[in-house]
Amino acid sequence: MSETPSPRLAATIEEVWEALQSRWPETRLEPSLDRIRALLEILGDPQSAFRIIQLTGTNGKTSTSRMIDTLLRSLDLRTGRFTSPHVERINERIAVDGESLTDEEFVAAFNDVAHYLGMVDDDQPHPLSFFETMVGMAYAKFAEAPVDVAVVEVGLGGGWDATNVADADVAVLTPIAVDHAKYLGETPVAIAREKSGIIKPGAVAVVSEQSVDVAAVIDQHAAEVGARLLWEGTDFAVVSRTPAVGGQILTLRGLRATYEDVFLPLYGAHQAQNAATALAAVEAFLGETVLADEVVRDAFAKADSPARLEIVRASPTVLLDAAHNPAGAEATVEALEDSFSFSGVVGVIGVMADKDADGLLAVFEPHLEHLVVTQNSTERALPAVELGKAAVELYGEDRVSVVPRLADAIDAAIGLSESSGGGSISEGAVLVTGSVVTAGEARTLLGGRGEAAGAAPTARVVPTTDPELAAYLDTDDLDTSDLGTDDLGADDTEGRTDGQ
Repeated sequence: MSETPSPRLAATIEEVWEALQSRWPETRLEPSLDRIRALLEILGDPQSAFRIIQLTGTNGKTSTSRMIDTLLRSLDLRTGRFTSPHVERINERIAVDGESLTDEEFVAAFNDVAHYLGMVDDDQPHPLSFFETMVGMAYAKFAEAPVDVAVVEVGLGGGWDATNVADADVAVLTPIAVDHAKYLGETPVAIAREKSGIIKPGAVAVVSEQSVDVAAVIDQHAAEVGARLLWEGTDFAVVSRTPAVGGQILTLRGLRATYEDVFLPLYGAHQAQNAATALAAVEAFLGETVLADEVVRDAFAKADSPARLEIVRASPTVLLDAAHNPAGAEATVEALEDSFSFSGVVGVIGVMADKDADGLLAVFEPHLEHLVVTQNSTERALPAVELGKAAVELYGEDRVSVVPRLADAIDAAIGLSESSGGGSISEGAVLVTGSVVTAGEARTLLGGRGEAAGAAPTARVVPTTDPELAAYLDTDDLDTSDLGTDDLGADDTEGRTDGQ
């Protein structure tokens, strides 16, 4: 029996956050759906009130989810969208008709299930987790709306993920690589076995390009459950792509038609792949319906994906990217090379302690003039000192600065880029990456200073005086003579209560 106290109703979103944080962390994966099934049964099985497109994979899930959502809404379908983690605010995880829940709606969604959390907790060996509670909130909200279809991204894995208590009409598998190895397995094949679990008997699965070994695992699972597979490259594809100002122009071959001159306001071949996968998923969901050219073009022209190679500042250009594993980093650097002509890029990297930091740093190394190592505000963050040691080994002392506070790290990177002449999109740039949380906190710090905002604050550097780091890196070598003294912004991300 669980000893978790019966939950009280929340009055504010901060109180909801505190209540969720008091539960099992969302990174904890247990091979059981008993708790979420029990909660949803008490709630009247809301997940049965609408159709579902479910997504898993290692990279590209959120971008693909957002594109699917936009396409469905362009067909006048009412949608729900559940994604994780959030970039800036926890509300982002649950959206209806493309709009994140307001603070008031999010509090109400929590209170609607809060009455029953204690009942489930008391009847189970372990209490409901953070993520299971969120899934209950999302499914209940979608049924209440009501939505026609929900686009649901798994949290971790697939088969044992709490979202998988529902039977999806269409399963989508984006590219699978190694991530969350502690929980899912050390190889892509092991991870693919868990992720294939979202493919249900008699369903349709849309599968992005995979390695041969991973594809074999997916094929075997689909055969066992009698599901139909639709493969990128065979059933759908990116026929062509041309980088353009603000994104790229695509020709996409769907399941039933080919669509030319499709503008996608996102950068990189990986986003083109995500677009093709999203198109195929919607076509599979619709059955024999052929989408009109103008519907496809209009929908993709509205696509967005915050913190996915997103430009948030000009002069110098500052981009945010949520890459947090080597495969994601590879896609990011390929997109940088493909879509921009920067003379040099200064990186700001902060990663989580359970990620492959060495692998991530190695991918970025050939593409960064200088690296500013930092950390985000969460307890899971790898300390900047430790990341700095790894960076020095790969980059050398002269190319690495360690600035633990994220706001100061961004300031330092902007100053370094400006001092090297980064005054236009064809000159220098700053890339903030390494974690969804790092990119999200940077986005909050730079809020209101978007691409068209023009001037931004001058930069300053606050070198660390940590004696342990001093043995690996002499921050006095960093030239700060051209840097200003203003703060990047008034808001400090430390102590934030709006999410990871």
